[in-house]
Amino acid sequence: MEMTRARFLSGLGRALLVLWFLLPLIPVALWAISNRWSFPAVTPQQWGFDGVRSALAASGVDAFVRSTSLALAVAAIATPLGALAARALVRGDIHIPGVVAAILFAPLALPPFAVALGLDVLVLRSRIPSTVAVIALLTVAALPYTTYLMRVAFGAYDIGYEEEARTLGASSAMIVRRIRIPLLAPALAGAALLAFLVAWSDYVITLLIGGGRLVTVPVLVASFAAGTGNDSVVAALSVAAVVPPLLLVLMLARLRRRVVR
Repeated sequence: MEMTRARFLSGLGRALLVLWFLLPLIPVALWAISNRWSFPAVTPQQWGFDGVRSALAASGVDAFVRSTSLALAVAAIATPLGALAARALVRGDIHIPGVVAAILFAPLALPPFAVALGLDVLVLRSRIPSTVAVIALLTVAALPYTTYLMRVAFGAYDIGYEEEARTLGASSAMIVRRIRIPLLAPALAGAALLAFLVAWSDYVITLLIGGGRLVTVPVLVASFAAGTGNDSVVAALSVAAVVPPLLLVLMLARLRRRVVR
């Protein structure tokens, strides 16, 4: 009886969580497939795909590909860097861990607008390509999240598996490939997801450092949202922006279920 009740409450909690996540997306999804939806109508008065066509005409596909590439690059850099920093902090390889941790987590305390505005001048004078500069700054912005998550993972990591493997003659490369990475795979995937989301949803750094030439999905959404009568276009772009993070969350959930099994 108690087990049945616990399962019911667990299922109810998951259903409410899914509903809480999907409920705000319902009006956005309706706006994306409507040509006219005026107050006080409950549903759109005219259905259509004018917003989707306008988004495609405004290089929405290029912005989507650019945002995906940018976010993947940041995740690919910030995840291993965060893992290395977390491992060094947990193992005590750093003599002044407090100072290093403060530097790593400083981007969380500094306003992104002020940092990007100040570094914009430095980037221009250094003649650094805007794409490289944006990836570097977004990597710095993502490092606190990847470092924190991997620090928790390394704190619960059992080093005994590696010591046992060494006694059996395993090399350092084999230990990393066969033991460390598989055991830390869920944490690494979670850290990569967080880094991806930081870059995917960024607007300020991309706009200021990119100088308006690096048009991503958030930049395109903001440009249409600044005008009037673009609700369907903004909704279509917003729906497209939800797809990659949602797919990554589903993949991460599937990976965690495999590890648990």
